[in-house]
Amino acid sequence: MPLQRVLWLVDNNDVRASAGCEPLPPGLGISRVSDLTEALGAIRAGKPDCVLISSQLEGPDRGSALGLCLGADAQIPVIFWDRGLSAREAISLVREGAYTCHGDRDDWNAVLESIEEACQEKGRRDRVRAASDTSEPWRTKLVGNSSAMEDVANTIRLVGPFRCTVLITGETGTGKEMAARALHNASPRAGLPMVAVNCSAVPETLLEAELFGHVKGAFTGATAQRVGRFEQAHKSTIFLDEISDMPLELQAKLLRVLQEREFQRLGSSETIQVDVRVIAASNLNLLEQVRKGKFREDLYYRLNVVPLEMPPLRKRPDDIPLLVEHFVAKTCQVEGIPLKKVTPKTIERLLAMPWPGNVRQLENAVEKAIALSGFRDTLYPADFGMAESQRVISMEPVATQPAWISEHVDFATAVSQFERSILQSALAKTGGNKTAAAELLGLKRTTLIMKLRGLGETSYPRQAVS
Repeated sequence: MPLQRVLWLVDNNDVRASAGCEPLPPGLGISRVSDLTEALGAIRAGKPDCVLISSQLEGPDRGSALGLCLGADAQIPVIFWDRGLSAREAISLVREGAYTCHGDRDDWNAVLESIEEACQEKGRRDRVRAASDTSEPWRTKLVGNSSAMEDVANTIRLVGPFRCTVLITGETGTGKEMAARALHNASPRAGLPMVAVNCSAVPETLLEAELFGHVKGAFTGATAQRVGRFEQAHKSTIFLDEISDMPLELQAKLLRVLQEREFQRLGSSETIQVDVRVIAASNLNLLEQVRKGKFREDLYYRLNVVPLEMPPLRKRPDDIPLLVEHFVAKTCQVEGIPLKKVTPKTIERLLAMPWPGNVRQLENAVEKAIALSGFRDTLYPADFGMAESQRVISMEPVATQPAWISEHVDFATAVSQFERSILQSALAKTGGNKTAAAELLGLKRTTLIMKLRGLGETSYPRQAVS
């Protein structure tokens, strides 16, 4: 029986780290660490089968620590055993993905039982993931194990075998073409290459000929007959990216193709039958385009047989470590250089960034970091343009002279009010996360907390997490 490995994040001075936790059952091994960064590194390396957290963390709160652990490995079971854990927080942690939670009333035997069950669950998850990788090779196109990406994968798994038209929506850079390729690879048409057309990259005057082909002499410059993309995609899949940029008159011809599965080459009266699956994508709201008269309503409903929305990166932050690992491996392979490593601190900084350009922006950032790292085998925050002197979260510039200063003011009071304003602004920017606020201001977390206590701040502004 293979050894089941438990990673225990615990304070060095916690008596539970040594007392009452021996002997261990056969086949169970425990490694104790007191630093979250070290724990995340071990999780990413695939060392533990289960994580037990009973440390009073200096950095992030329990929820943030859970998010970081699941971000390092979405399949890892995380157990909390904490004296100060309330029932409400325990329920919240379980809803956020914790395997289970134990309070001060639970002894080591109860925790040990949960550990053994969690290790068995991890083994089951690994077997399912391995089977999925073998039986569903298309899944490798979708990097990430977050719930948002699992929803995308489930949709592709269901509709892949059918010919039904799919409309993929999402912000720029979310990976709509990769989803289309996964959908094609999940279909019986995967033996033939998918044909992709970017409707915004082809001039309007040439798009019809690009899609449907033309005969010799159909227009000036048509010196020979040409097969269009739809004909090339016979028995396969055609992907129409940025479909919202297609001219209205051409939309009518596309509608006929979708309805009748036939078309005519430009300049010809011959009707050509095609067996093709159509996948369209747009980063615009097509219904809004319909209301503006820029997109045909009948074509919209013909395309939107199966809607598939790609989530923005800000709604799947747990996938960032996996995406970084994927892009590092991909870039190093393309460049023909040894695989580089990424420090845990760098991952934490990347997790805190907003990524308005989504996955594409992250990929570009990884490529830039690898180029700037030179011959080093490790990537640091500075390689991503995140020097220690920079802040991940920006603040509005502070006025050089506070508006509330008058002719007569007590200096200590003015400084106190000004300091309170800065601290409150930093906490508002970070959603009440004291660790991120301290980093934003260039302070230690303990210093920030002492300043807040000194100013009599007992509550911190929070923001809803989308």
